[in-house]
Amino acid sequence: MADATTTDGSFPDIAGMRYEDAREELIAIVAKLEAGQAPLEDSMQLWRRGEALAAHCATWLDGAQAEIERATRPAPGGGELHADDEIFDEDES
Repeated sequence: MADATTTDGSFPDIAGMRYEDAREELIAIVAKLEAGQAPLEDSMQLWRRGEALAAHCATWLDGAQAEIERATRPAPGGGELHADDEIFDEDES
């Protein structure tokens, strides 16, 4: 396999990948594994790389979600409405 790995089996090149690139490579790896045409050793290497790519993508998505939550979180004491606020009380008239 042409992909460079370290002696511990990690893939240092993945750390610098953009989300879209990692996702595309992961899709290609899944297709190769599903085809079942690679020898066992190559399949295991593909599987390991796929796992690393999936983890990298998850990290990207978790970071994006956290950033969105921070950006959309109301300011403290900013007049948030709560279910027990008077505005939600029904008129009893």
